[in-house]
Amino acid sequence: MKGVYKYLKGDKVIWAVVMFLSIVSLLAVYSSTGTLAYRSQGGNTTYYILKHSSILIVSLGIIFITHMIPFKFYSRLSQLFLFLSVIMLVITLIMGTTINEASRWLTLPGLGFTIQTSDFAKLSLIMYLARVLSRKQYAIKDLHDSFFRLLVPILVVCGLIMPANLSTSLILFATCIILMFIGRVRTRYLIGLVLSGILFLSIFIAIALYSQSEGRLGTWRNRIESFVTKSGEGSYQVEQSKIAIATGGLLGKGPGNSSQRNFLPHPYSDFIYAIIVEEYGLVGGLIVLFFYLWLLYRAGIIVKRSSRTFPAFLATGLTLSIVIQAMINMAVVVNLFPVTGQPLPLVSMGGSSLVFTSIALGIILSVSTGVQKATKAEPEIEDNGHEAGN
Repeated sequence: MKGVYKYLKGDKVIWAVVMFLSIVSLLAVYSSTGTLAYRSQGGNTTYYILKHSSILIVSLGIIFITHMIPFKFYSRLSQLFLFLSVIMLVITLIMGTTINEASRWLTLPGLGFTIQTSDFAKLSLIMYLARVLSRKQYAIKDLHDSFFRLLVPILVVCGLIMPANLSTSLILFATCIILMFIGRVRTRYLIGLVLSGILFLSIFIAIALYSQSEGRLGTWRNRIESFVTKSGEGSYQVEQSKIAIATGGLLGKGPGNSSQRNFLPHPYSDFIYAIIVEEYGLVGGLIVLFFYLWLLYRAGIIVKRSSRTFPAFLATGLTLSIVIQAMINMAVVVNLFPVTGQPLPLVSMGGSSLVFTSIALGIILSVSTGVQKATKAEPEIEDNGHEAGN
């Protein structure tokens, strides 16, 4: 174990969070895919857990590889990634693979593997914002020189994501606002941007409510109506989720004893947190919540110890995107928000989301590694300077 441990650089607590959530993911996915296995795989309950395990192992390998790359290279890659993400989003809107009436996926030619392009765009935009904020700190108060260099990419990327994935667009927009606030962008500019976003969203919701379209507008209309009136398909999902939470009680029914997995439409992805609470109780649910908050806390420590702005902004933005998505997923499960279709990061079954979450975690660990090296080097420099002075 010590031999493996020495190769895991960066914040060891973040590694512990990753390992814990990976174990939770294996247990929850195996338990929640039983009905799906009987419906689609002739009762082969090992099919999905083996598939998920292989993706999880690949994702852990991605975390390991990305955390070995010095964080300064991500600054150089951010512009290229942002440009590629815009192209991919446009292609996805025009000829993307449609699943559940949403064109969110792009099938890679020759591989048969689909990726959700919004995940790549989210990662790219946060990396780009961290680069611009760090390089323009001296002129961050200048609206024309700095703010519009931040504003245009945000509006373009979020606008391209919105037609097929409204919830991801809103989460990314909120993350960017918080990151710009931390980056000392003038508050009045941010308030104006938020108010403009609220106005645009209100118009968008109004169109969705009064539209007769059966596409994405129809889906959004049904979700909004279900949340307000407590009826409809979205209401059914939430009711089954509430039953899972209520019957789980304080300590839960025990691993593999969920009954609501047979009624929830997507117990292995969107509503996997309900299965976790049902089987492990309120205590288990709070522990999972605590680990996401612990991840946010450890990122704060990395930022506090960082002497440079780019790694601080990069770690902050990526961690916020993961934690906010996790909070939204949990809020949907307890009916605080309408159904969004957001998976629980690093826990829900899936491919594209898991891969890009792993890349983000690897970059955060890369920042942590760089900060640790810089912290260790400072005393040596001070000691050498003191000796030279003597």
